[in-house]
Amino acid sequence: MDLKGSIIDSHAHCGIQDRSFDQSFESYYSYVEGTQIEGVIMFSPVMEIYDRYDPYFEDTMHWQKKRKMSNEYLLSLGSKKLTVIPYLFIWNDFQVESLTDMHKGIKWHRHASEPVYNYDSKECKQAIAEIKRRNMPVVYEEELENTIVFIKELAPKIRVIIPHLGGLNGGYKAIAAHNLWERPYVYTDTSLASAFEISDYIERYGHERIMFGSDFPFGDPESELIKIQKMNLKQHIKEAITGKNIKRLLSDSNV
Repeated sequence: MDLKGSIIDSHAHCGIQDRSFDQSFESYYSYVEGTQIEGVIMFSPVMEIYDRYDPYFEDTMHWQKKRKMSNEYLLSLGSKKLTVIPYLFIWNDFQVESLTDMHKGIKWHRHASEPVYNYDSKECKQAIAEIKRRNMPVVYEEELENTIVFIKELAPKIRVIIPHLGGLNGGYKAIAAHNLWERPYVYTDTSLASAFEISDYIERYGHERIMFGSDFPFGDPESELIKIQKMNLKQHIKEAITGKNIKRLLSDSNV
């Protein structure tokens, strides 16, 4: 996959089935057209994968079809002016068989009160093994307890991106208190995080495992980029955060 863009948005949702927000490619492109953003990592909206409002959700053919359609939509995207990098959103069916050569990462997502992942299942363990074999990074958004177990026990050698500087994984300070940020396989993104947290992270843990992200449609890609550009950081650090780090991370993913 050609990662030609000097600036890459590492965190965006994109789909056309969930219409609670306009999350289409066209909508995203309307936000970044004319900006310096030339590449974007995209994954499916949650409501195209499972019913997040039903804690007792059970899978059906209807939802399996939605997931398939959502994944196929992401694989069809892109333009001459914007490189789209699709991630596969994994759910309790653990369909790593759906991975293609185009996929460069995994999205793994759950909030409190939402349906739970069956971490004890054979299928989960097999999926983790396949992700490791392909050396694919995982954007992992989960409750704090599950985050700790996933990183320390279930997938200790998988490169895990904790999004939002941990904002939805228990909080930046909670992740720090459990000594996760300093682990060499743990990365993060800046989407919707404060400039203070970003600066504190860089001061404590360096700038090589943090990537710019927008969390579109919940964040404005241009505004999230300007947040980084206006920070009192050396130019080479800004360049690392906005593009070089994610390029390096994906250079040996699923190759």
